[in-house]
Amino acid sequence: MNAQDLLQEISDYCRHTGLAESTFGRRAVNDGKLTARLRNGGRITTDTLDRIRAFMAATRNVSASRPTIIERQRDARPAPPPARSAAPDEPRDPQRNFRFFDNRQKYLLFVNTCSEKWVIANRVTLELANIHPRPPAVRVFDAGVGDGTVMLRVLRAMHDRFPHMPFYVVGKEISLEDVRLALQKMSDRFCEHPATVLVLTNLAYADAPWLAVKSLSAASSMVWHEVPLTGKSAHRFEQQITDLAPFLSQNWKAGVSPKTGNPVYERPVVLVIYREDHKFLLDPIIPRPGGTVANYDLVIASQPYRARSPLEFKVNRVIAPLAKALGPGGRLIAIHSHGNDPGMEVIQRVWPGDNPFVHDRHQILKAVKQELGPAARDLNFNAYADNRSLFRYDMHTLPSEISDSIGTSTLFAAWNAAIYVAQVEDDRLADVVSDGRYLDATREVLHERGGLWFYDESYVISRRRE
Repeated sequence: MNAQDLLQEISDYCRHTGLAESTFGRRAVNDGKLTARLRNGGRITTDTLDRIRAFMAATRNVSASRPTIIERQRDARPAPPPARSAAPDEPRDPQRNFRFFDNRQKYLLFVNTCSEKWVIANRVTLELANIHPRPPAVRVFDAGVGDGTVMLRVLRAMHDRFPHMPFYVVGKEISLEDVRLALQKMSDRFCEHPATVLVLTNLAYADAPWLAVKSLSAASSMVWHEVPLTGKSAHRFEQQITDLAPFLSQNWKAGVSPKTGNPVYERPVVLVIYREDHKFLLDPIIPRPGGTVANYDLVIASQPYRARSPLEFKVNRVIAPLAKALGPGGRLIAIHSHGNDPGMEVIQRVWPGDNPFVHDRHQILKAVKQELGPAARDLNFNAYADNRSLFRYDMHTLPSEISDSIGTSTLFAAWNAAIYVAQVEDDRLADVVSDGRYLDATREVLHERGGLWFYDESYVISRRRE
């Protein structure tokens, strides 16, 4: 029996009896971390396996020997009234219902009309000069793949700088559409740099770098899928990647957390792709079920959290876990929107005083230090000066488009970019789009500034070399 089968059997038992996994471990073999060790690749002796089996068999017998509970007949109760849908005038919590990452129309229009992805990739590429990869591979983690543009450009730069080193690249993304878009861009990478292992997963930030989940029930339902690509051409690779569409549709599903309103996976998925003809060379870096080491040389955290999220969420749930995943000499570059640009001028003309960018890089880095505690001693926290930390990206326009008469399509694209970057909830948009004043505000800013651009803010956390 392998570990996954045993974990599945323990999970079924715990669900049947209502025991927590730590309680099961203590009662069965006096080890509350038994399941955690198994999930992380640990092994047990045959004697321990016999004790686990004996405990489950004995307690199942006890459960079966209990007298059956007889339900007495009661008077029929009237059927409950049908569930009432929420009244239209019930207040909604924008923090719980806003999912700007999943609004495909806004997202795709923004990505294709603004240069942010290109500029971010160029900024991340600069960090390649500061990393010091160690055998057996250059290890990179992308904490939010999106449509794959940033990852694609960084992989090209990595090949230029490290043409003969194997690559181990892990990308986290919960959106099915983004995973499809990203995979469509990857076939050429396997052709130019065949010694590449690409892993995509929908796990949370605290789990994704290690490709392992802490929950026993989630671990038992994990979908681990390996795809050894055959052939030697980008066309063949693209065909095999495209054939993954049914698998992705079936398994890469997301719901909404009832507690936070954020997207969460229905089942944890790990997708591992590499070239079959390089499997012998890549064997030391191909991950296996049960978890793997992190020790990343580069972690990319581009827009990994919502700007209006609490500081505690940004630090505890995102940046701190990613910092822990750095290997010796590794660097984490985080990027988020900064404001103080023409895009925010549009927003403030429509909603005076609104400012979604409530935490700057200095506040986040200070909070990360406090969260990590003694572990922060091995890390360097680099806020940098504004001239190095801040960078600009633009909305693509032709010189003739910003004239006395700006076309409607340009106005709509500029407005969409402004509200996407500012992460304005749909609830707030309904009141302003009905009277057209949002287009007037957008037109005025475009005329005054001669175009539209935005500022992003970056900071770096690095681990000291051994």
